[in-house]
Amino acid sequence: MDDLFAEFVEKPLATASIAQVHRATLLNGQEVVVKVQHDGIKAIILEDLKNAKSIVNWIAWAEPQYDFNPMIDEWCKEAPKELDFDHEAENTRTVAANLGCKKSPGESYSSNRVNVLIPEVIQSTKSVLILEYMDGIRLNDTASLEAFGIDKQNIVEEITRAYAHQIYVDGFFNGDPHPGNFLVSKEAPHRPILLDFGLTKKLSSSMKHALAKMFLASAEGDHVALLSAFSEMGLRLRLDMPEQVMEITSVFFRSSTPATEAQQNLKSLAEQREKNMKAIQEKLQLNQKEVKRFNPVDAFPGDIVIFGRVLNLLRGLSSTMNVRIVYMDIMKPFAEAVLGNINKTPAANAQWIYNTPVHSDVEAKLRRLLVELGNNDKILGIQVCAYKDGEVIIDTAAGVLGRYDPRPVQPDTLFSVFSATKGITAGMLHWLVDNGKLKLDENVANIWPEFRGNGKEHIKVHHILNHTSGLHNALADLRGENAFLMTEWDACLKLIEASQPETEPGKQQLYHYLSFGWLCGGIVEHASGKKFQEILEEALIRPLKIEGELYVGIPPGVEARLANLTLDTDDLKKFSEMRNRAEMPSTFQLNNISEFAEYLPAFFNMLNVRRAIVPAANGHCSARALARYYAALADCGVVPPPHSSASNPPLGSHPHIPKFPSKKTDEKQKGKVDGGLKNERSDGRQNVYIRIEEDDDNDEEKCSKSSRDTSKGAGPENKKGKIFSNPRVHEAFMGVGEYENMCLRDGVFGLGFRRLKSKDGDGSYSGFGHSGMGGSTGFCDVKNRFAMAVTLNKLSFGGVTAKIVELICSELNLPLPEGLSGSGDINRPLIN
Repeated sequence: MDDLFAEFVEKPLATASIAQVHRATLLNGQEVVVKVQHDGIKAIILEDLKNAKSIVNWIAWAEPQYDFNPMIDEWCKEAPKELDFDHEAENTRTVAANLGCKKSPGESYSSNRVNVLIPEVIQSTKSVLILEYMDGIRLNDTASLEAFGIDKQNIVEEITRAYAHQIYVDGFFNGDPHPGNFLVSKEAPHRPILLDFGLTKKLSSSMKHALAKMFLASAEGDHVALLSAFSEMGLRLRLDMPEQVMEITSVFFRSSTPATEAQQNLKSLAEQREKNMKAIQEKLQLNQKEVKRFNPVDAFPGDIVIFGRVLNLLRGLSSTMNVRIVYMDIMKPFAEAVLGNINKTPAANAQWIYNTPVHSDVEAKLRRLLVELGNNDKILGIQVCAYKDGEVIIDTAAGVLGRYDPRPVQPDTLFSVFSATKGITAGMLHWLVDNGKLKLDENVANIWPEFRGNGKEHIKVHHILNHTSGLHNALADLRGENAFLMTEWDACLKLIEASQPETEPGKQQLYHYLSFGWLCGGIVEHASGKKFQEILEEALIRPLKIEGELYVGIPPGVEARLANLTLDTDDLKKFSEMRNRAEMPSTFQLNNISEFAEYLPAFFNMLNVRRAIVPAANGHCSARALARYYAALADCGVVPPPHSSASNPPLGSHPHIPKFPSKKTDEKQKGKVDGGLKNERSDGRQNVYIRIEEDDDNDEEKCSKSSRDTSKGAGPENKKGKIFSNPRVHEAFMGVGEYENMCLRDGVFGLGFRRLKSKDGDGSYSGFGHSGMGGSTGFCDVKNRFAMAVTLNKLSFGGVTAKIVELICSELNLPLPEGLSGSGDINRPLIN
């Protein structure tokens, strides 16, 4: 002792389970503390862990829902490391270096630096550790804290920031943040002093990213990113209940409460848990005994055991100090700093363009444009696909799945395309017309009896498709009153049935931005006697061979392929320059659009929302599936040749069969006749629903004016390789020719599609399509047999899409379609 210390105080400053700490002075006069391990403590701890493991195994056998093996296994792995003080000395140096600890007052720190102190390591052996002495106040010494004027809120916030830095930035953190391991410096500015780094946890880079992703997904209510984070960290659940998963993680990161509110907080958590267990019981049809023994976790990664312990100890610390800590606010910048460095731009990611062959010169030029836009932070993830004369000339995927998801966008990634869905839904109605199940000039009430009433008796099918039914504001209040109601199919149909037109049918074209989908969806189901999803599969998915890449409402099992939505905030600011638009309904004007756009990504990233059938806004598809649909429409319904073999995975190779969660078919609608579905219509006539034959042979017939057949016959023998038999179906889509009297003259919409004129053309319509909020779009140019689609996850207001369309049309010497170009016109963004 005399060889090391000028003075050694034998009475310890403090003692704990593993060691005790003494004041001492080195020979050079430096004041230190000496941490000395208790004799024989290693054997005791190892025996305790062995006994604990035996108890946990017995509990897991007796009560499976209380299986603590992942926790005890992690503890058995980490706890013995506390017995090596050389290890603790190295941990202390590492954390101090990571946090950039400085003891000089008044030094500046960046937003993600922390202002804490950590004692310097002087010397160590396996059982003795010498550290510099820091004069501090214990956190439980309330009188001293008040005497020194210390702000307890600031102290606990800084401790929390220090742990956020350790976890998310460094991936190396102290696993034991109990109140005894902190002091507060007596010198101003009063800073937390972090002690005891015996129990630390090192995270892999992938786990660190997954934890940051989990935190941010919880903060933003992003179910898709949350489940992706769970998958990346190895946490598997036995339940497909995303809303409960989000609730659990929200509780995990909830704000702390002062001790005075703890009892009420625990009561509310217990009530929520009971409610969740009832939901599980109903979903799995468990009895009381079974639900008590049910464990929703299938696999629990050991890495998050210590992480969970840290969050709970920090919450306990803030409660002890009687302060409220909003963890979401304090930790968010650190989590973002980690994922903000993912390779989101081409400059930082050599594989930003997904590795598929270039089909044409125009595709090579397009990829250069995408790289430029990506480096300017205008693109996060994107797909572009184009057909010319029935052949694929562009099929490019680029970027990443989300702001917090660095996985690459692939050709089969599913993007939310919002109102581009309307073009798909409209196609389904036209398909029913083509099959004799529906007439465009038929009163909707004749097909859908519950629709009758409140002045809707004279609304016809073509009024719905042309956005002239007067029901443009029907369901508009859902966003303000109960947005989640739009995920309930039957409830929305009932609201449509109870709605009242605001204008006389056929007199004024006002965009039916929400109501359009359920109006069309109700007609589809009542006219066919089938569920919406079944008609989608039969009419479009199977004939076009795009299985697994076009959905309205995603089925369980495709979550890993979903792109996560975010908003281009620079574009949002441009709304201040916009004028109101006469063709938009009153509830979809400037201030409403701005508010709607801000909450849109968070709402549509929720998995329960993405699973809902919202036929006006909830399509999820790849660009190659959407482009193939419009390529078929460009050729009067002729199915194009098989998609490019260069795409990987091949288009249509996903075997997933979606569920159909819309309303059940009535018993009287279930009789089959001649391979079809027989049902009674409200007018007493009998429908025979003929299924379309599927054939691998492609019909090479082209839809030129000279070869059009004006006959109305549409037997299946005439429809091999086609999804439409009407040779004038283009005129129906655009509302021209014999269909002109069904559309409002000079309106932007035909029958379900936006009509496209060529810029500087003769004023005639050259094609049709539909865009969605944020920039995703699909359209075709009939005269030039050209079709393309763009899908993206960074929602802007058309500028990116317009530049892409302008480049491709220019390179192919095609007329530029109005409404899909002119990115400089802020008053007409692509918000259809």
